[in-house]
Amino acid sequence: MRPDHVAPLPLGFERDGATEEVVEQERGVYGDLAGTLRELVDLTIRTEVDLEVVREVQRDLEVVADRLRPRVREGGYGVHVGADGRSRAWGNAVVGLRNAIAPPLDVRTDGVGRAWCEFSLGAAYEGPPALVHGGVAALVLDHVLGCAAGADGRPRMTGTLTMRYRRGTPLGTLSAEASIRSVEGRKAFVVGHLADASGPTVEAEGVFVLPRW
Repeated sequence: MRPDHVAPLPLGFERDGATEEVVEQERGVYGDLAGTLRELVDLTIRTEVDLEVVREVQRDLEVVADRLRPRVREGGYGVHVGADGRSRAWGNAVVGLRNAIAPPLDVRTDGVGRAWCEFSLGAAYEGPPALVHGGVAALVLDHVLGCAAGADGRPRMTGTLTMRYRRGTPLGTLSAEASIRSVEGRKAFVVGHLADASGPTVEAEGVFVLPRW
């Protein structure tokens, strides 16, 4: 293989050649924007200002949206790969830096088969009153179990995911962790849980499969 040969990327991945300096600049700008939008989502849910004020804000936001609309890529963000080979899944619904609906999670791994994180879920993730929506709990655990399955650098994808809801998960500060229980060929069997200060609220187990690519 020639030194200058570049292997093709899987579908949805894109080499943009961004330098570390550019990535850090974008991280700051888009991170701030998404953070403000997350606050706006929370305020939209919980505000009790007069309706006329809400109408004024909505008109202001239309003007803001018009400034971003002229240049918009088609489809999702995908995964961008910079000049140093590092990938950025900034549109991801769980960890996406640019995604205002993502909490976002900062998932850590041990490089072998374990993943964990601490995070906070507010009003935007409510299902039953004062509790996290069960689908959001599944979303979070699917991602954290997937991170554990791919902690060794092999990105295994969800094959099956089974949830066990032990009790309601309160909004607020939470944690999640997962680990590989066993590996059989292309399949990794992973277990994990979501927890509050009093202990696990949701348990999960899943089979994660290494893609043929």
